[in-house]
Amino acid sequence: MYGAAAETGGTIPLEEREPQTDIIVHGERLTCDWAGCVYWREEETLIVSDLHLEKGSSIARSGPFLPPYDTAATLARLAQRIAHWQPGRVISLGDSFHDPFACERLHPRDGETLAGLMKGREWIWITGNHDPAPPAELGGTGAVEMLIGNLTFRHQPQRGSTPGEVAGHLHPVGKISRRSKNVRRPCFATDGRRLILPSFGAYTGGLNLRDAAFDGLFAEDRLSAVLLGRGRVFHIAARNLVR
Repeated sequence: MYGAAAETGGTIPLEEREPQTDIIVHGERLTCDWAGCVYWREEETLIVSDLHLEKGSSIARSGPFLPPYDTAATLARLAQRIAHWQPGRVISLGDSFHDPFACERLHPRDGETLAGLMKGREWIWITGNHDPAPPAELGGTGAVEMLIGNLTFRHQPQRGSTPGEVAGHLHPVGKISRRSKNVRRPCFATDGRRLILPSFGAYTGGLNLRDAAFDGLFAEDRLSAVLLGRGRVFHIAARNLVR
């Protein structure tokens, strides 16, 4: 189901929705969570992408000062979703750290928080363009990509037909027009064959799903976006998305 927007094909009534919605990707049922993560119930696996931990401190080294609270805010939100879903495994789809030295700048309190989240569960660090080598001192398993069931987890989506790909990197954002106003929200993007997650990090931006960077990644007639709201998600058909 795409929700009311797809059903009416006209004005998009963003009425209250559920805090998550299920989608099928290459035969696997995944739950898109309002906070920007995915839960794969069958595998007891929580999936997040683009945490960009310590982005604030990275920018502050050579540019304008940003309040150094992005890592704490990101980890707090992640802790909430882990407490909710209680996964046995967490997969972080790359760019978990904003640069190769980010782990060295972690506040001890944030390091303890992260260690507590990892304790007692399998933790997979997919490598990204910002973090090609996840910090060994944190533990967990590093991988360029990982195949589980029908799904392949990697950071950057590949061009061409890649059924079952679950990726991040592009930070998708969906934009709709409603009552002469534009609504722009981070989103999941899927056509049932692949899924691209929104960025989970507190200081990360987004790229419009209608941007050329997404050209050729999805079958347009099957494309939809799950927009993130405040405690709710809204499943919108592609024809209702604008630039």
